[in-house]
Amino acid sequence: MKTIIISESSDADQRLDKFIKKFFPSAPLGALYKMIRTGKIKVSKKKKPLSYRLNIHDEIQFFLTDDEFKTFRGQQKIQKQPQKKRDLDILYQDDYLLVINKPAGVNVHPGDYKSDEISLIQQVHDFLGTKYNTLTFKPSLVHRIDRDTSGCILVALEKKTLVDLLSQLQNHSITKIYHAIGYGKLPGMKGKLTNKILRIENAKNEAKVQVSEKGQKAITHYSVISNFKVDNFDISHIECRLETGRTHQIRVQLLFNNCPILGDKQYGNKKINSYFRRHFDISRQLLHARKLEFFHPITRKKIQIEAPYPDDLNRIISFSQSGENTV
Repeated sequence: MKTIIISESSDADQRLDKFIKKFFPSAPLGALYKMIRTGKIKVSKKKKPLSYRLNIHDEIQFFLTDDEFKTFRGQQKIQKQPQKKRDLDILYQDDYLLVINKPAGVNVHPGDYKSDEISLIQQVHDFLGTKYNTLTFKPSLVHRIDRDTSGCILVALEKKTLVDLLSQLQNHSITKIYHAIGYGKLPGMKGKLTNKILRIENAKNEAKVQVSEKGQKAITHYSVISNFKVDNFDISHIECRLETGRTHQIRVQLLFNNCPILGDKQYGNKKINSYFRRHFDISRQLLHARKLEFFHPITRKKIQIEAPYPDDLNRIISFSQSGENTV
């Protein structure tokens, strides 16, 4: 028999079956429910229903063999070694959350894009060690950005923080501002893009959505920071504030409004992307999560974070700042 004690608030106040599902990630659901119903898993030496809500100081007993316990915990799996590991660029950190400046070309979660490259959240776990881990919680991403998008991403270090920040996200209390380099010009220097977005069923590539009246409401507020030319191409430096957060929202709406993001392999102009790849080493969409604004879950103070531009964005923006037009 093995016994664990619920000692962290991140593990308490959740259903017994939900807790066991997280604690035994490799256990089949049917077997998991059966273990609880038949008393192979007890709370304080008593059988409890699946819906029982755990309390601080509850003791959970497992009447299982060592091999069963290790198998259900996933401790006997052979893990592939991640191929690449990078240093984290931390913009803000305290005991409750951190904000990272994600480089382009990094998946936020393992399994994204079917790669065994180390993901951003794995890097976070490696960096923090087990300091913030509980029986069923590890530091978690509050939101996502695409693999080839750079910039701010928010990580909760404890469950209460995660719940609060997810609530802020749902209530539109978190402001997410992106900067993009587009090819072409938008209708005005300021405006609101309201094109509805529809998910493409059974999409065979990463172009997962399209503008359609049958789609979901999507609102992006934009302002043009500058219009300029690079090798006689019309280029726009754009700030976008998301009111909704649909998949690929900014990328698809800018495309529909004749200003696709430079370097976007799925929604951009292939010939122009190829030109900028050859001449300016632009190998990804120039979309950057520039700013995050939110209320700190503990102090309730407003936090404002800004991520500096990566080199590829700076290379293009420099033409606007210098007034140059290369030939």
